[in-house]
Amino acid sequence: MKAKTSISLSVPLLVQIDKLIGEHASRSAFIEKVLHDHLRETERLAIQHRDMELINANADYFNREMEDVLKDQDAFYFDLVQDQDHDATLPPSFPECENRPGTAEASVR
Repeated sequence: MKAKTSISLSVPLLVQIDKLIGEHASRSAFIEKVLHDHLRETERLAIQHRDMELINANADYFNREMEDVLKDQDAFYFDLVQDQDHDATLPPSFPECENRPGTAEASVR
C-alpha cells in the first residue's frame, strides 16, 4: 500500500535525479528506492556498531580464551614433533619409512 506525501527538493537535486532516472522513469520510485537503501544501510551499520561494542566490551575475555587455545595448540604440536621417531635421511614418502615401529602410521594400523 502506498500513501501520498509531499516533499520539497532543491532544483539542482531534482535535475540530478532526472539525469539519473531518465525522462520516462518515476521520481517517486527512485526516491523510495534511495530511502529504502539508506534505511537498510543505516540498520546494517547499527548492528555492526552494536556487535563491535559487544566485542570490545568482552575483548579481555576473548584475548584470554585465545591465549589458552594458542598455548594448548603449541603444547600439542610440540609434543607431536617430539614424539615422532623419524629417520632424517629418508623422506616420509619412501616405503622404507612406512610401518616402522614408533611412527604415526604404524600406530594407526
